[in-house]
Amino acid sequence: MGKYFGTDGFRGEANVTLTYDHAVKIGRFLGWYYGANRGKKCQIVIGKDTRRSSYMFEYALAAGLTASGADAYLMHVTTTPSVSYVTRTDGFDCGIMISASHNPYYDNGIKLLNEKGEKMDEETILKIEDYLDGKTPEPPLAKRGEIGCTVDYIAGRNRYVGYLISLAIHSFRGKRVGLDCANGSSWQIAKGVFDALGAKTYVINAQPDGLNINENCGSTHIEVLRKFVLENQLDVGFAYDGDADRCIAVAEDGRIIDGDLILYIYGCYMKEKGKLTNNTVVTTVMSNFGLYKAFDEAGIQYEKTAVGDKYVYENMVKNGHRIGGEQSGHIIFSKYATTGDGIMTSIKLMEVMLAKKLPLSKLAEPVKIYPQVLKNVRVKSKPEAQNDPDVQKAVEEVAQALGDDGRILVRESGTEPVIRVMVEASSKELCEKYVNQVIDVICAKGHVDLANA
Repeated sequence: MGKYFGTDGFRGEANVTLTYDHAVKIGRFLGWYYGANRGKKCQIVIGKDTRRSSYMFEYALAAGLTASGADAYLMHVTTTPSVSYVTRTDGFDCGIMISASHNPYYDNGIKLLNEKGEKMDEETILKIEDYLDGKTPEPPLAKRGEIGCTVDYIAGRNRYVGYLISLAIHSFRGKRVGLDCANGSSWQIAKGVFDALGAKTYVINAQPDGLNINENCGSTHIEVLRKFVLENQLDVGFAYDGDADRCIAVAEDGRIIDGDLILYIYGCYMKEKGKLTNNTVVTTVMSNFGLYKAFDEAGIQYEKTAVGDKYVYENMVKNGHRIGGEQSGHIIFSKYATTGDGIMTSIKLMEVMLAKKLPLSKLAEPVKIYPQVLKNVRVKSKPEAQNDPDVQKAVEEVAQALGDDGRILVRESGTEPVIRVMVEASSKELCEKYVNQVIDVICAKGHVDLANA
């Protein structure tokens, strides 16, 4: 991770830690780097979520790009996976998504994608950061006919919708499906896809006003969709985050089907079909003990990466694996996409339900999830808190107390100034006890950022 860019782009409070000026400069650098720097005019596609500040950042990026001679193609409000898809299929030099994903409306982010629709490489990110810090010269301004232009590219979003529809191998006719669009990027796309596939679609949280994205809705507030599914006796529900690269599902009986359970359900389905390459599913260190026990019983191997769909995808590409993801709902199907895609994940889960003629609750039944407690501590310095000897000692003591009956994981967030403390154990009470034990030490050593807690 760099100074500005974390595991999922440059993220911060709009016009506080991520400003209009940052966006103009990022546009200026990218327009030059992929264009005049390589002796050509480049084309870069931009998408955004529904936050009010996304419009400001869209215009700022476009101004920077065109000033450096690039043409900026605007997909307007759309999903991160749609920008990834269009970047790699339409021959763009790179893609930009303006979103802070699951964060509140006042935050925003700039995610950069290479020409393959993958997360931007670290070398290029560091060059951008050097420019932001004034360590490299200003790129030359384009003049006369070299100045770039903006192009309305809503057609790209429409082609992506067609691509999603083409992935379904069964009609959804007769299925009652709930969708929670988080007042975010999926609000114009998800219902259209499910309607086209024949589902009886029930949608909530699809009235964005620029300020209500992720507010008590979407994949981070799954209890809202759970209640909706049960009250309306739906067959299944799917909740997305702000930019729709995550999906958490709700079974017909109200069971929450998180990323771990999705990996199990689709991993087993791929194995049955003879399509689970290397007989391996890629997970992160945050996946639950219960998932690994279920994989062992199913005869499926697994890999563990650092937290972040970027690291999951890197492992998949390096080793040729076909499915991987995170507990939070980022699921990557590498045959079809280079990033997590919430709506695609929904379609794939529907495929398993329809092919096996079973509800999600039955498909997930073999996985017995260990109780887990995860708490975030907002700190002044993530490295100082993480590396404090007393904090490390507290973590070791918990690990010894848990033995083979649980685990503790303490890590820095890649997108926020927080330390995440997670414990899995035989009971929620034990989890709470040991998480609080470590957090008490973090607090006692003065690492907590009380001003912003």
